[in-house]
Amino acid sequence: MRRRARCLAVAVIVWVAVTCGTAGAQEPVTVRADFIFYGDNTEFRNPFREGETIFGAAVRLTATAPIGERADITFGALMNQRFGSDSAFELVRPVFALRVGNARSSFIFGTLPSSSPGVPPGPDRAGPHKLLPPLQRETLAFDRPYEAGFQWNLAVSRVRHEAWLNWQRLNTRDHRERFDTGITGEVRLTPRVSLPYQLHVVHEGGQQFAVGPVSDSVGAAVGLAASVAAGPIDALSLEIFGLAASDTPDRDHPDRSRDGRGFFGRGSAVVDAWRGHILFWRGRHFITREGDPNYLSLRRNGVVYGGIRDYAETGLTRTFTPATGVLLEASGRLHRVEKHYEYSYRILATVDLQWRFRMVPSP
Repeated sequence: MRRRARCLAVAVIVWVAVTCGTAGAQEPVTVRADFIFYGDNTEFRNPFREGETIFGAAVRLTATAPIGERADITFGALMNQRFGSDSAFELVRPVFALRVGNARSSFIFGTLPSSSPGVPPGPDRAGPHKLLPPLQRETLAFDRPYEAGFQWNLAVSRVRHEAWLNWQRLNTRDHRERFDTGITGEVRLTPRVSLPYQLHVVHEGGQQFAVGPVSDSVGAAVGLAASVAAGPIDALSLEIFGLAASDTPDRDHPDRSRDGRGFFGRGSAVVDAWRGHILFWRGRHFITREGDPNYLSLRRNGVVYGGIRDYAETGLTRTFTPATGVLLEASGRLHRVEKHYEYSYRILATVDLQWRFRMVPSP
């Protein structure tokens, strides 16, 4: 692992040297170092979710070179370290990405761009693609900081849209292939009111090697969101969503499939660098493969919960910007999972460093 990390670091340096040496005066090369330091502690254990401490840091080192006016290519490496691990790095992956398009619409093929937690602030909005927690748990931003596949981003006057496919695992003699794909977006009705929508699908299958069951997990959400500024409150927002889910753990056994539904409501207020939030959830037979277990109708022992699931949380977040490109976020939350009351806290830091190299051609 250490040798692999060194090779990738050397490759990044060589790439920067080559691209800087070949870039014209009008084509600067951007070198970035994106760091995230994370400390997430859930001090609870209930029938649906175990407590866990996730403590570590990840860095993405990249160089981006333009290829004409509507395309650029990115090369680099990503490394994720879990503090206390016997390994130097839990994950080391190369970064290769081709982006085609402009600020309104762009297509990315290869390593997907990072979606750094902390922007916007709040532990309840820190998932890889800002999906709602019942669809995808926020801690995947730390457990799985690397994604590869393709992504399409659209940002026009009234519509913001992101669609992606993340290939997680190949189909081999030992296991099925696995990928997740999704859509997040919103239609802006007024400057303060929008219609958000989300879709997330997790699939395991493959035709080359039939090892294990073919499974599907689908979750979708549509809602209404409003935000206003009121007196000393910089932003006061309210979101309500209706959700539906369909979980098929084995296509050969349709009797094990579950269809569920749920309601998600969240309110938040931002004053200067402080954000407070409160959210409520009610669901029945709601099961998704990557959702936060606190919301799901599935116990830790695999038994389906037959009644209506209730969950609520409230939290307070404080952000700091000690320097340009540095964001520090500290948050604490209180959770109610059925009759269980617990707490959790999180400290995040993101650092975004950028350098631009513009080489002047020799006369």
